Amino acid sequence: MPEVGTLAYLGNDKIQTLFSNSEVFFNTYEIISFSPLVEYLVVAGGGGGGGNDRGGGGGAGGLQSGSLGVDITSYTVTVGGGGAAAGVGSDSVFGSITARRGGNGKAVATNGTDNNGGSGGGADDDSGGADRLVPGTGSLGQGNSGGNGFYAASPQTLNGGGGGGAGAVGTNAAAGNNGGEGGIGKQSAINGTLTYYAGGGGGCRSIAGTTNTTAAGGSGGGGNGGFGASANAATNPTNGSANTGGGGGGAGWGGAEAGAAGGSGVVIIRYLTADMTATGGTITTDGSYKVHTFTTSGTFTRTA
Repeated sequence: MPEVGTLAYLGNDKIQTLFSNSEVFFNTYEIISFSPLVEYLVVAGGGGGGGNDRGGGGGAGGLQSGSLGVDITSYTVTVGGGGAAAGVGSDSVFGSITARRGGNGKAVATNGTDNNGGSGGGADDDSGGADRLVPGTGSLGQGNSGGNGFYAASPQTLNGGGGGGAGAVGTNAAAGNNGGEGGIGKQSAINGTLTYYAGGGGGCRSIAGTTNTTAAGGSGGGGNGGFGASANAATNPTNGSANTGGGGGGAGWGGAEAGAAGGSGVVIIRYLTADMTATGGTITTDGSYKVHTFTTSGTFTRTA
């Protein structure tokens, strides 16, 4: 019987050397095929900012990236939508990989559907109940928690925390004109361009007798928070950017009653052109790679 010798790799194949125990030695090769690898970026829809005034920023959609082997078959791709005001986003899926939807920002009138998610939504001020100071939590390996809210009676200060981002927690609100900024997202160059994804939404800023300014959303599509009318006119929050998974901005007192919507997610898949052929999504070429970008749900199919 031949005995197993050394192992080696040639591209995506494993070569296993066999030899005999007789006086005459010889080599044969057993080729064990492996599925070629694809790289992926899966980003869920961001959560909506807290509404009905004094809202926290929406949490970014969860972000998953890595590589896996694919067979000659089809894989479901789901691109999650962004959450409406005070609503959670939706999961994004590529085969067995799921990125969790972003949590919504809290607000005085309602805690929303679910503040936890891929990244957690920011808390509002505590005038509606101490529980509202507690932000949503993020999912391990996908995102981060939102920031705390802040309330003071004099001067009246109504600041919401920032939504969590894939790269950092949302900023805590504080005294003064300090609503929490959204947590930064993460960068990826999977499509050939270094881009941020999954930034948290900014919380509201509202303090009596001062000129209020906007709490910025996190890099990666996070929407800016709104602020209430005081020494200057109120400004409404902005939506998370489409196909980034950014969280929506929280609504400020005296401005828009509704928080801003979260941004939709995205799924991007790439592989070496020499390794396979496939269909699905919008297909582009980046050097030696083919890139499939899904901005809406569809199917990725390896054909050869």
